[in-house]
Amino acid sequence: MAFWTYMLRCSDGRYYTGHTDDLEHRIGQHQSGQGSQFTRRRLPVTLVWSEAFSSRIEALEAERIVGGWSRAKKEAMIAGNWSSVSHFARPPRERFSTSACPERLPSQAVEGLETNGCGGDEFRGEDAS
Repeated sequence: MAFWTYMLRCSDGRYYTGHTDDLEHRIGQHQSGQGSQFTRRRLPVTLVWSEAFSSRIEALEAERIVGGWSRAKKEAMIAGNWSSVSHFARPPRERFSTSACPERLPSQAVEGLETNGCGGDEFRGEDAS
C-alpha cells in the first residue's frame, strides 16, 4: 500500500501540505469542502505536487518537512528545479556567498554614497582609471 504526501495550491495562492493513503479520495474531499478547515475556506484547490512513500511514517515525516519549507522552496520543488530547492535549503546568509562588492567592516570608510563604496564609477558611466 502506498502512502502519499501532497501539496495543494488554494484559491488565495497559499499552499496546503498533507498526507494520505488514498490520494484521489483525499483530493476529492478537499475539493468538495470536506477536507481540512484550511482548504475549506480557500476553495477551489489544485493538486500541484505529490510523492508516494512505502509507510505512513515516511509520508507524515515528509509532510512535516515540506510543510515547514519557505514558499520559494516549495515553488522550486513544484517546478522540479532541484538546484533552487538546494539553494533555498541553505540559510539566507549563505545563499549569496559570492559578491562583486567585498564585505567591509562598519568602521571602514565608504567611497561613495550611491553604491555604498562599491563600483560607483561604472554605475555613473565614468571610467575608473
